[in-house]
Amino acid sequence: MKRFALISALLLATPVAAQMPVPTPAQAPAEPDAIPLYPDVKAPKTSTENWVRFGNDLAVRNVTVPTLTPILPDPAKATGAAVVVAPGGAFMLLAMDHEGWSVARWLADHGIAAFVLKYRLNQTPADTAEASAYMGKRMADSLRDPDAPPSISEPRATLDALAALKLVRANAGKWGVDAGRVGMIGFSAGAMTTMNAALEGKGGDRPSFIGYVYGPMLARDVPADAPPMFAAIANDDSLFSTPSYALVESWRRAHVPVELHAYERGDHGFGMGKPGTTTMGVLPQFLSWMEMRGLLTTKAGQ
Repeated sequence: MKRFALISALLLATPVAAQMPVPTPAQAPAEPDAIPLYPDVKAPKTSTENWVRFGNDLAVRNVTVPTLTPILPDPAKATGAAVVVAPGGAFMLLAMDHEGWSVARWLADHGIAAFVLKYRLNQTPADTAEASAYMGKRMADSLRDPDAPPSISEPRATLDALAALKLVRANAGKWGVDAGRVGMIGFSAGAMTTMNAALEGKGGDRPSFIGYVYGPMLARDVPADAPPMFAAIANDDSLFSTPSYALVESWRRAHVPVELHAYERGDHGFGMGKPGTTTMGVLPQFLSWMEMRGLLTTKAGQ
């Protein structure tokens, strides 16, 4: 029972050290800037989405119409770099505040054009209580083998990530973005989506660089032209234990640049940082990494 409660909290992207807020149904927020990824596909007349609040944070389930929401920097401090932000939630929920809009606003405040990806998800019951029980059980079943990746997946999320990258590059001039500096950062299931976009995308369809935040650290086959990776995880992660950093070694063996931040404490789902731990540095360190790689240098004429 303890493990069930732990996984229920973790899949909702909240640190288990904090008291788990009870999810309450919420009205769908206005999203006036959200852009449908597939405008030629007719959307259903009635939205399938179910929104909930965990304390002050909004999250959404049953996304069937994926969107991308631009959050752009002040032109006076824009760097030309862009990052697609993928929230997590076990492919059954998206932590839109905790790992989406808040992250994007921070990036925009630091001169980076950010784009929050609301990608398609596995279906869950419409009722909030039923959905919580259903998601907890599915997550527990998915994590029975710690040496294997979670069995819950959503291939459509990868398609949506690649479509989002394509959309940003196609509108690079409109949004003041350098098409050669369009990366992606993801958290938990969003990290897995980011990873899949990096490894399954072809050539220029891939993200130019990736941030991989508390995703599984299992080995992957990495091509020599994979994008550089910034990886971050807490050593006490209760969802994805880290007996090794095989994923980072996969990048090293492929001779692709990689940086790892393994925090002593922070657990799973620390988002922009868990107060009182060094995970508070995750976004500043991602920014410094981008700067080190020359990704924040404004190009002449841009």
